[in-house]
Amino acid sequence: MFDLRWIPGLCGRAALTAALVAFAGANQAAEPTPSSPATPRPIPLLEGLLIKGVSRGGRTPFHTDPIEAQIVSNLWTTPVRGDVVRMPGGTNAVWEAAKADAEGWFTVPGPRAGYVLLTHESPADSTLLLSAQGDTMVYVNGVPRTGDPYENGTAALPVQLRKGANEFLFNVGRGRVRATLLPLKAPIAIEQRDPTLPDLIQGTRNDTWGGVILVNGTPTAQTGLTLTPLGKGFATEPTPVPPIPPMSTRKVGFRIRHSGESPTNRVSLTLSLGRQGPRGREQLDAATFGLSLTRADSTHKETFQSGIDGSVQYYAVTPARPVDARHPARALVLSTHGASVEAISQARAYAPKPWAHLVAPTNRRPYGFDWEEWGRMDALEVLAIAERKFNTDPRLTYLTGHSMGGHGTWQLGATFPDRFAAIAPSAGWISFFSYAGGRKDEDTNEVRRLIQRAANPSDTLLLASNYLHHGVYILHGDADDNVPVTEARAMKEALGKFHTDFTYHEQPGAGHWWGNACVDWPPIFDLFAHHRIPEATDLRHLQFTTANPGISSRCHWLTIEAQDHPLERSSAAIDWDPNGRSFRGVTDNIRSLSIGLDAVAGGAPVSIELDGTKLPSLTPARGETRIHLTRASGTWVRGTPPGPAMKNPLRNGPFKEAFAHRMQFVYATHGTPEENAWAFHKARFDAETWWYRGNGSVDLVPDHAFDPTRDRDRGVVLYGNGDNNTAWAPLLQGSPVQVTRTRVKVGSIEKTGSDLACLFLRPRPGSDIACVAVISGTGPVGLRLTDRVPVFLAGVALPDCVVFGSDALSRGAAGARIAGFFGVDWTVENGEFASTPE
Repeated sequence: MFDLRWIPGLCGRAALTAALVAFAGANQAAEPTPSSPATPRPIPLLEGLLIKGVSRGGRTPFHTDPIEAQIVSNLWTTPVRGDVVRMPGGTNAVWEAAKADAEGWFTVPGPRAGYVLLTHESPADSTLLLSAQGDTMVYVNGVPRTGDPYENGTAALPVQLRKGANEFLFNVGRGRVRATLLPLKAPIAIEQRDPTLPDLIQGTRNDTWGGVILVNGTPTAQTGLTLTPLGKGFATEPTPVPPIPPMSTRKVGFRIRHSGESPTNRVSLTLSLGRQGPRGREQLDAATFGLSLTRADSTHKETFQSGIDGSVQYYAVTPARPVDARHPARALVLSTHGASVEAISQARAYAPKPWAHLVAPTNRRPYGFDWEEWGRMDALEVLAIAERKFNTDPRLTYLTGHSMGGHGTWQLGATFPDRFAAIAPSAGWISFFSYAGGRKDEDTNEVRRLIQRAANPSDTLLLASNYLHHGVYILHGDADDNVPVTEARAMKEALGKFHTDFTYHEQPGAGHWWGNACVDWPPIFDLFAHHRIPEATDLRHLQFTTANPGISSRCHWLTIEAQDHPLERSSAAIDWDPNGRSFRGVTDNIRSLSIGLDAVAGGAPVSIELDGTKLPSLTPARGETRIHLTRASGTWVRGTPPGPAMKNPLRNGPFKEAFAHRMQFVYATHGTPEENAWAFHKARFDAETWWYRGNGSVDLVPDHAFDPTRDRDRGVVLYGNGDNNTAWAPLLQGSPVQVTRTRVKVGSIEKTGSDLACLFLRPRPGSDIACVAVISGTGPVGLRLTDRVPVFLAGVALPDCVVFGSDALSRGAAGARIAGFFGVDWTVENGEFASTPE
């Protein structure tokens, strides 16, 4: 039994019970534990306290926050009106009385984030749903839970309340918050908010996926559940459901098979949640959803299972039209949407084109990841799926987008220059550093410089030379009051220095959105129709830049496989002379590269000269498809591809790149009660945040249930340290980074104390592609210090390894102690690390 009742004395005035140390049954099936009698009506939380402007963050791993510092250091006590909080700069902030307006909203003036503290007096121990909008996150009786900063209204979290006073401490960064407690529909229930559902295609057998949220309002993990579609035309086949953690929600997928026949264009689907019992299948809950039935040539939604985490995602498509069976459309236009825009709305903004399919990925959410990180991965997943589905010609692939999607166009185009024949950003911003809150500190120490280096893949201008591979059309309204036209003008100026194939247009008097024309702009599609990706054998000069080969390593026949200095700009400019059968070029910050022989006709010898080094004539071996070159002691020699034990394009870091390959969160259960409580709550908080930010789904696994010999190619996120997580030894035994309750050791660098946080990644043993990401700390203070590192916020960059102290909550990045990147061989000695003096 996983008892979640409140016990004073842990985590300030409140924490979880010591029974967490015995949470051995958390991954086993259990019968639902009935909650207390349902509250007959919603309970709005309407009075409390607020404090303004105490939290300063942005797109950085480090933020200052004196309230969080109290919680992390176990010094939090419930404030009263007039209590003063000392700010890092020496000023004071004061807790004020607060009342909600007529619609239940509390206003928290900015520009910095503040807090709203609300309480609820419960007549008995009970389980309710917390529904809040506007908060970045909330501490429920001291335990972190995800928020709803975009006011989607989708975050309904089961919370276990104790008899008496219960605290809800909301962090508010976007100006307002409101909160209501709701009764549970059932102990284990289908939540009707936030479904991911396809459109059904008329006249064909549909075989696809849906995704819904399941709510587990019991104190035990729920396993052995199934979801079964019911309704006319649906195959009644149960889909096994993955484990649902205790007192949590999880979005899960289920199979949809439908005949494609219905008398109306709206199909009713009843979804049954059940479990096989001694008397047959027991239904625990049911919910009804509506699906659209539409024609194959109309704009519609398609769903798929993501390889990132196994979740169900969707993309929208406006198919080519009219359909010509004799001359099917072979072109594909990928269109990236703006912030707050659904992919289906993006696709509907385009009239059908007879020669191209228009495909709109989701970025995983309307805000999502700004088309970077997991948004970038989503775009590439959808591109690959759509190319197969529509059998398009890869040479006729184009990229466009608006606003945040305009930024996505700049970013994806620069990162993957050989995937698109032409790109067209509309109202796009350049980078986090020019528009969206990122910042670079010029005057800083080596530790902070290494942390900042991790953001280089987000630096659009750093990769700008890759636009030479595209035709480019820049579109912007000159009266845009959202993304200033100066963003477009800056890109025009940058391209004007080296690019000869771009068009620039400012629409006079136009604002940010001036109707569908600002995306479905005829001159853009005219530019697309006149460009195609060249054949490899036609490329005589190739120029390619990357900041991380683990993200982008290939451009046509050239692959950058390893860097001298991790995540610094790496570039190569190479000429191919087919008459002399020779390659000649210059490189910068490249340890190893390879040249694809698809650029070479026949198997005759070739000559290569790089950076002044002339290699002997090279004859490709039978069946050899690439020539691999390595630089040693400043000289290029023929080499071999980097093996799986080395950094390479399949596994290179930094930290956040480990959150892929259907990762699972493995949390500690072999520490003190306080450590075990932290590990589960942090893993759950991250899983909830991953769902909210990325429409994701992830397995939470206690360390005792984790088998390191199974599913070796799945990523692992490990919560805890070497003293409390039993998965540490099999996964990290040979790691040069070790963390215990009292110290962090990074190679020969050692820091001691009980308030150090450490985040790092390592290759997963036995896998050629997966990593282990570690969220760790020394002692409860160090562990809690990791709670609100914004891992899932795009633009927040973390190197391979970073160590910081609790003073980071008052000093920001100055609290970082160690930072760095492992070498090509994943060692500290051959990498780049820096530390602060003791």
